[in-house]
Amino acid sequence: MKKPVLSILRFHEEYPDNDTCLERLFNDRFPKPTCPVCKRVNQYHRIASRARFSCSCGKHHIFPKEGTIFEHSSTDLVKWFFAIYLFSQSRNGVAAKELQRELQVTYKTAWRMAKEIRKLMNDEPVLQSGEVEADETWIGGKRRRGEPENKTIVFGTVERKGNVNASIVKDCTEESLLHPIRDCVAKGSKLLTDDWRAYKSIANIEGYDHSSVNHSARQYADGTTHTNTIEGFWSQLKRSIDGTYHVVSPKYLSSYLGEFVFRYNNGRRDDCHLFDLLLGRVTLPHVAAVARIAFARQQG
Repeated sequence: MKKPVLSILRFHEEYPDNDTCLERLFNDRFPKPTCPVCKRVNQYHRIASRARFSCSCGKHHIFPKEGTIFEHSSTDLVKWFFAIYLFSQSRNGVAAKELQRELQVTYKTAWRMAKEIRKLMNDEPVLQSGEVEADETWIGGKRRRGEPENKTIVFGTVERKGNVNASIVKDCTEESLLHPIRDCVAKGSKLLTDDWRAYKSIANIEGYDHSSVNHSARQYADGTTHTNTIEGFWSQLKRSIDGTYHVVSPKYLSSYLGEFVFRYNNGRRDDCHLFDLLLGRVTLPHVAAVARIAFARQQG
């Protein structure tokens, strides 16, 4: 199935106002609502004065925004939808200043909206198999005179022609890298890395078939053995952070990391648009779950 095209013109045609957005939210969350009082199905109608739908019996009401990231927000629902659309369309991220301009809201509101939308983009790590590249990189940080460079270490694995996983680690020791590799790379897989000695030890412990290239000797490929795929992901991540967000603090890096992992893993899907995928995740149980994932990533 070919991925549906959702241009900005079509978006504004489909979602021109708050009422249309509320209707979409209601239909998505309650496709065949059954009234617990009169037991009738699909007998709900919109109450114009409030953001709710009521059963024809008048004894039960549904508030579509309840239990979602929109619940306690006074920002128009159509602005929330457009913000989610912008995140779904962007390859390099959406800065809060850009949301502020596009939505005509305060910077504080735009920042909060961006934070909530990023929560929708955090996923649990996927189990990878076959040929899997592994690598680590350093992100962010500024060095003041006389101080060590304050960078955060991020470790990632990517399955050839598959998904990527990435998480924050405290250092590049065997102990710190063992657990994310063990959790993400299936037994019997082929691990492709650079010449960092920790990878060889981990491959022996876990029984992976292991091949490496010697970056120290400027060797970047040996047949099909290379780490170019994961390094390409690092390159995209760093360009986007530098160009769009400029500076990301270690406190929030895991959230931004999840954002770009989501785009990499879902950007090639043909079955749905990323806007629809994100809109289906706006309920708070999902947000709470991904918050736990982000916290685990942050702890390394």
